[in-house]
Amino acid sequence: MVRAAVLTAVNAPLEITEIDLPKPGPGQVRVKLTAAGVCHSDLSLSNGTLRQQAPAVLGHEGAGVVSAVGAGVTSVATGDRVVLNWAPSCGNCHFCALDEPWLCAHAGAAADTPYATLAADSTALYPGLGTAAFAEETVVPAHAVLPLPDGVPLVDAALLGCAVLTGYGAVFHAAKVVEGESVVVFGVGGVGLAVLQCARIAGAGPLIAVDISPEKEELARAAGATDFLIAGDDTGKRVRALTEGYGADVAIECVGRADTIRAAWTSTRRGGRTTVVGIGGKDQQVTFSALELFYFGRTLSGCVYGNSDPVRDLPAIAEHVRAGRLDLSALVTDRIGLEGIPAAFDAMLAGRGGRALIVF
Repeated sequence: MVRAAVLTAVNAPLEITEIDLPKPGPGQVRVKLTAAGVCHSDLSLSNGTLRQQAPAVLGHEGAGVVSAVGAGVTSVATGDRVVLNWAPSCGNCHFCALDEPWLCAHAGAAADTPYATLAADSTALYPGLGTAAFAEETVVPAHAVLPLPDGVPLVDAALLGCAVLTGYGAVFHAAKVVEGESVVVFGVGGVGLAVLQCARIAGAGPLIAVDISPEKEELARAAGATDFLIAGDDTGKRVRALTEGYGADVAIECVGRADTIRAAWTSTRRGGRTTVVGIGGKDQQVTFSALELFYFGRTLSGCVYGNSDPVRDLPAIAEHVRAGRLDLSALVTDRIGLEGIPAAFDAMLAGRGGRALIVF
C-alpha cells in the first residue's frame, strides 16, 4: 500500500490515506516519488476551476526513481531517475504534426482513466493530470516520464516537471525574449520565479517583477529582478517610468486573473508582447476597446506548458542547472510532507511564498 493525499470530491479537503497501486501494465511505469511540487493548477483542480474527476490523487510536478516497468517498455528501466511529464504528446495528432506538442489532443487522456483504488474500500481513483504525484508512488504511461539528465539533484528536479519547463518555455518559446529587451513579470510564485530566472538568462533588462506581496521582493531580486513593484492601479505608469517612458517590450503574466492580464498588457510599449501563463477561470473576462487594439499594436497570446517540448527542452534546462545559471532550489520556500498540502494551498490563495515542495 501507498500513502497518498486524496481529493474525495471537488472542494472537499484532502485526506491522507492509503491506496492500492496495481503493478504496471503493458506500456506503463511505476515510479517511487522523491519529491513533488504543489502547483496552483493542483489548487484549481481541487476547487473546480479546472475539470477533475473525483475521487483523485492530484499532483503533477514530480520526480523519482523507476521501481518497475510493464511489458514493452524500453525507454526507461528500473532504477532510472525520471521527471514526470503531465502533458505527454502522442506524436500523431494534428497538433503534433504541426510540431506543437504542447497542444497535443491526447495529452490529457490518462487523467480520465482510474489508475488505483482506495485501500479501505477499493473505490476507483483517478490520477490528477494523469500523474498523481501527491503519493509515495505512482503508475503512469511510459511516455509520461522523462529521463533526468545527469548533474541535476533529484529532489529539486521535481520542479522541472511544471514550473521550470513552463517558465523556460514562456521566456524562450512563447514570448521569445532576446537580449536587451525589457521584461515585466506579474506574479512571483513558483512559475514567476522560474520566468524571472530564465529572463535573466536570456539577457533581459530591465527585469521588473510585480506582485501584491511586499514579502516577494527578496525572492524576486534573488531570481534576477532589477526592480520590484507592488501591484496597483498605476502599475502600467510605474513600469513605463522604469522603461524610458515607453513600457516593457514583453510582459509575462503568471497569475491568471483578468485584472493582472489587463495590467500586463497595459504595461507594454506600443508593439509590445504579452504572454499569459496563468490559468484563470471562465469568469475572468478581459476587455479591450477596438480603438486601443488598433492604436497600440500590441500582441496578446496564451501559453500552454510554456509552449515547450519537454523531450527537447529538458536537456537544455539541465545544462543551465549544471552551469549554475538556473538555481532550482531558489524557487522553493517550503519543504513539506503530504500533510502540508492544505497549508500550501492556503499560502497560494494568500499570495505567500514561492513553491512548496513535498519531500518523501
